[in-house]
Amino acid sequence: MQIQTYANARDTARAAARYFQHCAQESVDTRGKFTFALSGGRTPWLMLEELSQITLPWRHCHMFQVDERVAPHGDETRNLTHIDRTLLQEIPIPASAVHPMPVEAHDLQLNAAEYSKTLTTICGTPPILDAVLLGLGTDGHTASLVPNDPALDVGSMYVGITQVYQGTRRMTLTFPVLNHALRLLWLITGEDKTEVLQQLLEGKSSIPAGRVSRHQAIIFADQAAMADKHPNSQYV
Repeated sequence: MQIQTYANARDTARAAARYFQHCAQESVDTRGKFTFALSGGRTPWLMLEELSQITLPWRHCHMFQVDERVAPHGDETRNLTHIDRTLLQEIPIPASAVHPMPVEAHDLQLNAAEYSKTLTTICGTPPILDAVLLGLGTDGHTASLVPNDPALDVGSMYVGITQVYQGTRRMTLTFPVLNHALRLLWLITGEDKTEVLQQLLEGKSSIPAGRVSRHQAIIFADQAAMADKHPNSQYV
């Protein structure tokens, strides 16, 4: 697992955006398209702001979501609301290439199955995304794979529905999708993440994030999160 440490959250987001740009161009040059999935969270929003200001081959991209709250369209708690405002309104990605999680209709399990079908249609079976952007919660969750939720043990489905977590149910990509991604980009900032980041670095399966593949994974963290506790970090 590669680690790069930066002075603050903004520098961390900017570096991750540049790496994302490199991944996109390489994928398009090699395979003619770039498929990626975006998470929510304070540092990912900063990264999306940076992405909106740089050149990517957007017309050859397909955007998916890592997870989403079950809430009405436009709700301020929705990840898509922030993705749309911060990124999608600023870039020339085709509307047909934006694949939001369908969390508004009544039958969530059916919707999860439909999203799985979209993933396999575009990314193969099993779906292999070129890049997945992940955050890390203080309780060790990533995506909406949260402690003690049945979605943690889904082995045959690519998209799951969680129990209520922090007031709402979620739709989330499952470990079988995350662990097949060609690149995993972790964005982790803030002193409140120091302890759980250490658990991630140690690969502890007691936290959901620790069950995500370490291969092709790169952590972008700030000094506050790292707290100079890991000898293998590379400060930039």
